[in-house]
Amino acid sequence: MAYIGRDTDKISNVEVLDNITFDGSSSYTLQKGGSNFTPSSANTLLVSINGVVQAGNFTVSGSTIDFGTAVAGTSTCDFILHYGVGLITAPADGTVTTAKIGSNAVTTAKIADANVTSAKMFSGFANGITMADQWRLSATYSYSNNQADIDLTSNWERVDTDGFGQIGTGMTESSGIFTFPSTGIYLITFTFFADNTAATGNNRFVGGNISTTLDNSSYSGASQVYSNIPAAAMSKDAFTNGSMFHMFDVTDVTTHKVKFRVTANLNSTNFQGNTSLTSTSASFTRLGDT
Repeated sequence: MAYIGRDTDKISNVEVLDNITFDGSSSYTLQKGGSNFTPSSANTLLVSINGVVQAGNFTVSGSTIDFGTAVAGTSTCDFILHYGVGLITAPADGTVTTAKIGSNAVTTAKIADANVTSAKMFSGFANGITMADQWRLSATYSYSNNQADIDLTSNWERVDTDGFGQIGTGMTESSGIFTFPSTGIYLITFTFFADNTAATGNNRFVGGNISTTLDNSSYSGASQVYSNIPAAAMSKDAFTNGSMFHMFDVTDVTTHKVKFRVTANLNSTNFQGNTSLTSTSASFTRLGDT
C-alpha cells in the first residue's frame, strides 16, 4: 500500500541536544555533542525538567536558554528536543577534549605547513640526531715514550675535505680537550693509524684510549684498544690500526669533556696525521637527549 501522509522530505528534523546540568542559575548553554548549539527559535525547543515538559516559558538568545527564574541544582533535565534546523557553532578555545576527537580524524591535510615546527614535533620526545662532527690529526705524531699513555694535545683540525658534512654546531677543541656544544647522549669514535720502521721481536703493540671527565679535571679511560704491529720487512714500514667507541651521557657541557691518548711499546712509532686525508681521527654523533 502506498504511503499516506506528508512526503518524507517534509518530516521535521528532530535533534536530541545534550542534557543540562542545573546549578541554580536561570540561564544555560545549549549544546549538542559538546559543541554549542543555536536553535532556530525558542518555539522549536521542547525541554523536560523533573518529568514536566517546558514549552513557551523560556527564551533563547544564540545558544543560551533562559528560564527567567533560577532552576534548582537538584532539578533533573530529562531531555531537550529541537525541531527544525539549528546551528552548531565552533567550540570555544580549549574546550575540545580528546574523547570528542574521532580516531584517525586528524591528518596532515588538516595541519598547515607553517604550524608544524621543530619545537612542536619534538616536544616531549627524545630529540634525534642534531649534531655530528669529525676531527683528525693534521700532522703525524711521532711517539717516543715507551709504554706511556700520551695525550694528543696538538694538530687537531675539523675534517674539511672530500665533501665532509657536519650537522649542528659541532665540537670545540683546545689543547686536545674537546667540549660538547649541548647536553645529550653522544657516540664517540676514535681511530688510530700507526706505523713503525724498526719493529722487531715479539710483543710489539700500539694502542689508543678515549678518556672522559665528569668534573673538568679528573680523566679516566672509557674505552681502549691495543693492536699488534708486525715486524718491518725489507726496511718497509709496518702498519696497524684500531678503533674504539664510547657512548657518553653529557649532562653538563662545562664539566663533561673528552680527550684522546695513544701508547706503544716501540719508540719511533708514528701515529699518522694528514691535512687532506683522514687517518688518526675522532667523530662525535649526538644520538638524543640526556
